[in-house]
Amino acid sequence: MTKKQAAAAPTKVGITLDHVVSAAFDVLDRSGVAKLSTRAIAAELGVSMNTVMWHIRTKDRLLESMAEAVLGEVDLENLPEHWHDQAAELLSRLRQAMLSHRDGALLIAGTFPAEPQTLAFTDRLLTALLHGCPTRRTAAWTAWNLFYFTLGLVQEEQAAPADDRDRLRTHVTERHLPGLHAALEDFMSVDFEARFRFGIGQILHSAATEAAPRH
Repeated sequence: MTKKQAAAAPTKVGITLDHVVSAAFDVLDRSGVAKLSTRAIAAELGVSMNTVMWHIRTKDRLLESMAEAVLGEVDLENLPEHWHDQAAELLSRLRQAMLSHRDGALLIAGTFPAEPQTLAFTDRLLTALLHGCPTRRTAAWTAWNLFYFTLGLVQEEQAAPADDRDRLRTHVTERHLPGLHAALEDFMSVDFEARFRFGIGQILHSAATEAAPRH
């Protein structure tokens, strides 16, 4: 082995990408996505930062690998029979997978790795939607709508600071913001389970009856 090859090789025998990703989840679950760094992962593994970088190459690749792992936690079997219920259940399982990790939704936001688990989930969701949507475009666009709704709601759920809601109450008056004032408590509802089920049902109902525009 040349000096150049030795410098490029991992510094701890037996460390794999799976080990790095697992350590990254340990950091994430303990400290949140803001503290997810190469240095923190290296410290978790007891290796050099170069070893971690040798496996992940870039921070984006690490995030994609972690997102793929979260999608891998979603069980794609034993789904309900009806397409509507299948889609709703898949999104519910995705929500739970993201909630099982601190900042799980923030972790996934902005990623869509072309990896087996992510593609399998997407295929299963689209297969369900193709049975109930009037067109393929409707099914495809509905899949994105469902994913982004779930992602956004889980981000809110995982943040959900009570003081933010208290501050909002102090700024919303009936005189100046009558519409928001009238619906404020429901607007700020922390019943995320009910909000999730209502939103998914609303999207799926529309998807079954309204075709996406062709132009």
